[in-house]
Amino acid sequence: MKLVCGLGNPGIRYAGTRHNVGFMAVEALFESSGPSWTEKWDARVARLDLAACQVLVVEPQTFMNLSGFAVVRAAGFYRIPPEDIAVIHDDIDLPLGKVMVKVGGGDGGHKGVRSVIEQLGTRDFVRVRVGVGRPEGFGPEVVDYVLQRFSDAEEQDLSEAVKTASVAIREWVAGGVPMAQNRVNRRGNPKRCEPSCPLEGTDGPKDRKEV
Repeated sequence: MKLVCGLGNPGIRYAGTRHNVGFMAVEALFESSGPSWTEKWDARVARLDLAACQVLVVEPQTFMNLSGFAVVRAAGFYRIPPEDIAVIHDDIDLPLGKVMVKVGGGDGGHKGVRSVIEQLGTRDFVRVRVGVGRPEGFGPEVVDYVLQRFSDAEEQDLSEAVKTASVAIREWVAGGVPMAQNRVNRRGNPKRCEPSCPLEGTDGPKDRKEV
């Protein structure tokens, strides 16, 4: 079994914001078949079959800086090691629409990733970084920027990025990190990205810090 966690903030207030692209990407994994969510471990949890592998999909419902609690509890329950965990998150250091897959490294200032590192006690898990760009000039501070929704002009790039992130996860499940990296870690992610290994069937305390 593998665990895929999409990072975001819960509630209607944050739906569709830049900080919630992790939620958008994991939901895209289910395509036309709606996920059957259950509530446990302070998270929404669903299961999915990809490439003959069971995948546990997790959306933490704590705020971002406590996301790691849900990940470590779900992973501990199913005895899933860090190398079989992938976290999808927004990244302001990548241009809007760019997707990159990596293993390990720091948190890049992302509080959700930092929480996962702290709770797992390791940096050695897969990250799928989805670019949301940086505010330009004298625009909003980063904290305000990631809590903004995408403009109409950005929606196409967002849609393609979410599709590409879901393809990266399918490639990782089917063939590991190198396959996922070979598929998406290149300049200019493809506008139409289909998995080389297509879908096979479907089957901690909180606080008030949102970022």
